[in-house]
Amino acid sequence: MATKKTTATDRKKKTTAATRKKPARTGKQITRAQILKKLSEIIDPELNINIVDLGLIYDVEIKNGKVKLTMTFTTPACPLMGFIAEQVEAKLFEMKFKDVHVHVTFNPPWSTNKMSEKAKAVLGV
Repeated sequence: MATKKTTATDRKKKTTAATRKKPARTGKQITRAQILKKLSEIIDPELNINIVDLGLIYDVEIKNGKVKLTMTFTTPACPLMGFIAEQVEAKLFEMKFKDVHVHVTFNPPWSTNKMSEKAKAVLGV
């Protein structure tokens, strides 16, 4: 298992103002559904399917402007693990969370039954 905790300050050092979009704040609590919609913008470059439809997102906890996300990858040897985890962090910071914690786990291991019907159809599963 790997755990990576990044704060808004850490993330700010990695991105420029031009690459950070600032969505309008409505004063409403950000929901799990909104987070999953935002994360569905991240496409696995090897499979060309978004990480939500692939079933890589296991859990999302939101509390006091902070988010803890538990996710997995199709294999512990995934060469894109760091790249995709950084994209997840960036998308969450775009949503204006002040603290982001991405926890990667392989328990339970990923399997094709975690994929959406749409993803299964694309891959012929």
